[in-house]
Formats: sequence, C-alpha cells, structure tokens
Amino acid sequence: MSESTRSPVLVLNQNYQPLNICDIRRAVKLVGKGKAESVQDTGQYVHTVTDIFDRPDVIRLVYMVRRPLQRRKMSRNEIFSRDNNSCQYCGDKPRDMTIDHVNPRCKGGEFTWENVVSACKACNHRKAARTPQEAGMRLRNKPYEPRPNPYSFLKLESLRKTWLPFVPWMVTESNPENDELTTVAALGD
Repeated sequence: MSESTRSPVLVLNQNYQPLNICDIRRAVKLVGKGKAESVQDTGQYVHTVTDIFDRPDVIRLVYMVRRPLQRRKMSRNEIFSRDNNSCQYCGDKPRDMTIDHVNPRCKGGEFTWENVVSACKACNHRKAARTPQEAGMRLRNKPYEPRPNPYSFLKLESLRKTWLPFVPWMVTESNPENDELTTVAALGD
C-alpha cells in the first residue's frame, strides 16, 4: 500500500460533528458506495486501475451515527493530566510523578478515579500508608472522574490545518515563516 492511501481523512457525522479519522482508501470506498460525501478535497487525485477519484481530505456521512460516550480509561497519564501534572499535596510539578491512593490500599482503598491522585515522590513517601488526615496533609483538589471526551481520537500531532473549520474548539496560532501550525486544545475535562 502506498503512502498516499494511508494519509488521514477526517470523518464527520451527518451533523458535521467530527466522528473519526480514517485513511484515504476507506474514505474513497465510503464515498464510492454512497455512504459518505466529500466535503473538502485536497486538489489531488487517487488513481485506480479503472478510475480516477478526487482525493478527499474531509468526508461527511450521509446518515447519523450515534456513539455512546465512553468513560475515560484510568491510566497514569490520564490521572496526571486530570491533576495538571502537579502534586496534589504540595503543588510541585516534578518530572517523576507518582500515583498516591488517598485511602491506602492496605486500608481497603481501591484504584478508582475518586481515590487516586498525582503526588511527588517526597509527599507520597511522607504520607506512606496513611490517610491525608492521619499524615497531617491536605489535598489541594478533591479527586474526581473526568467527563468523557468524545474527541479523544483527535491527536494534536495528527491534526491538519485544513480540518480546523470542522474542529472549532481548537485554538490555533500560525507561524507564517514556515507555515507550521501550533495548536492548543481547549477540550477541558
């Protein structure tokens, strides 16, 4: 498969809400079968043995797809992201963060969103197998489960400049010297 058929294409729902990212090969199939329409082309072409197609950059499905919101998967990176990469006891932002159980596991604490926080090594060691009250420490923020993010498939590094009209919550800054795009997500939790 050539590099050109692996290029990403933004898939929009019938209501123009971003739904997924697929490759050009899948996008051409969807458009060819009448399941999607091309909203924006790249100005280039895809050549097959018998036909030539406009190379789509953004396609829109002709029917509505209802996707249930999926809960965020609990991982170290998601916990650090929720806590703004800072220790929830002292507020420092060290490179080597740890995960701390507010109610320690040895006392029945579970690995849930409401019971884990980011902590620096010093605070985690100082708190040890005690609750924050027993250790004389105070949490800066109460741990919570972040809201689901239906746009988690949109990674900043794969975002194309031509897709920006379809992702209005993205704040952009353009560097005119090298035509690079610096993007800052305003997705929130």
